[in-house]
Amino acid sequence: MKLLVCVSKTPDTTAKISFNADHSEFNEEGIQFIMNPYDEWYALVRAIELKEAAGGTVTLINIGPASNDQIIRKGLAIGADDAVRIDCQPKSSLFVAKQIAEFAKEGGYDMVFCGKETIDYNGSEVGGMVAEYLGQPFISYATEMTLDGTTATIKRDIEGGKETIEVATPFVLSAAKGLAEQRIPNMRGIMQARRKQIDVRQPVAFDDLSTVVSYEMPPAKAECKMIDPDNMTELVRLLHEEAKVI
Repeated sequence: MKLLVCVSKTPDTTAKISFNADHSEFNEEGIQFIMNPYDEWYALVRAIELKEAAGGTVTLINIGPASNDQIIRKGLAIGADDAVRIDCQPKSSLFVAKQIAEFAKEGGYDMVFCGKETIDYNGSEVGGMVAEYLGQPFISYATEMTLDGTTATIKRDIEGGKETIEVATPFVLSAAKGLAEQRIPNMRGIMQARRKQIDVRQPVAFDDLSTVVSYEMPPAKAECKMIDPDNMTELVRLLHEEAKVI
């Protein structure tokens, strides 16, 4: 079984976000980057679990510059067998999906895993686009999965309950919380990851359909007003006249 896991680099959750002077690019100065948690904790670990149970290989793919190698090596330390990095700046979800799909076509993978979203853009777009390029089923927000031969039974949360789906390989899946449990790289894995080669490739030609015009920060939080719990009349007045929620 050949499994492909898409991994992204995202700012650490505690990073202070800012943009350049014309607000057209994210300012990376002084930012600590990590592997996107949904890719690492759920997509990658579930792929490794399947490999351990049924055999096969787990390959990582990342779209980005050489500075992304640090997060790729973490994935190798956790248990992936090999990795490829498409050497370019990710321009849009569609651009990223195109690069992943072209590589996946070449490799003939049984499953393509990605996190349900990245914690910086929260777009949830890449998985579906990859599936469309590959002409394969796409299962989103998976929280449980079992495999019987070439048929997977997948559960995902929906409004008010859970949905159970059966799908035959090959397919593309986006992983949500619950699909696996986080693994911490051990010393042996870290040492082995240092010796593994990252296959660096050039991107395929692609005319992007969208460009980023600008970014903006959300409005600053208003000052918090403390109301005496015995003064319900004042609380109601503020909710009605200032907050305008009643």
